[in-house]
Amino acid sequence: MKMQKGAFAPFCIKLCHKLSKMVKIREVELGEFPLLLAPMEDVSDPPFRAVCKENGADMMYTEFISSEGLIRNAFKSTHKLDFFEYERPLGIQIFGDKVEVMREAARIADECGPDIIDINYGCPVKNVACKGAGAGLLQDLPKMQKITEEIVKICKRPVTVKTRLGWDDSNKNVIEAAKRLHDVGISALTIHGRTRAQMYKGEADWTLIAEIKNLPEIQIPIFGNG
Repeated sequence: MKMQKGAFAPFCIKLCHKLSKMVKIREVELGEFPLLLAPMEDVSDPPFRAVCKENGADMMYTEFISSEGLIRNAFKSTHKLDFFEYERPLGIQIFGDKVEVMREAARIADECGPDIIDINYGCPVKNVACKGAGAGLLQDLPKMQKITEEIVKICKRPVTVKTRLGWDDSNKNVIEAAKRLHDVGISALTIHGRTRAQMYKGEADWTLIAEIKNLPEIQIPIFGNG
């Protein structure tokens, strides 16, 4: 698929040393060179996912879902949990900034029976990131680690994370974030090759993504996005 320069790519492409190796997120097999549909608010709804599935997407995610909305049983959040069996493998993605709320939201999502629970630490929009959720948690790695650790503990399914290179060009801390997240047991990590400050503009930088993939202590699939 040819993307325009600087455009937001809806697919994440696996960086791997050997393309012949089966990519697995724990027990979820994705093939040798999988294409993943990224979760996108107001885009990756069931009809859009159906089109992507028909055109070869190996795995898909729901739109990201507010943890606060889930624990309050808000329709705007709960209806995003719905999916069809033909969509599998599928991940449900949640976002938020409170440890207890995120843990409970993850439990609710896990009970819906997706293949993966994904945590959003990458959303750059003001009303998410500037309230401490999404990419905002790149400014508080201990809290990011704690939220993730609690979710990994209570979920039956693999827990994955999506994040960015850092808050801005002066604070690209994704390597430290990756190590912390790996240590608490995530099963895969997706990295958007831009900082929060870049939003979706400019060139994506894949060098740090490759560096993380090549770290000997990182033993999980690393996906590149952007």
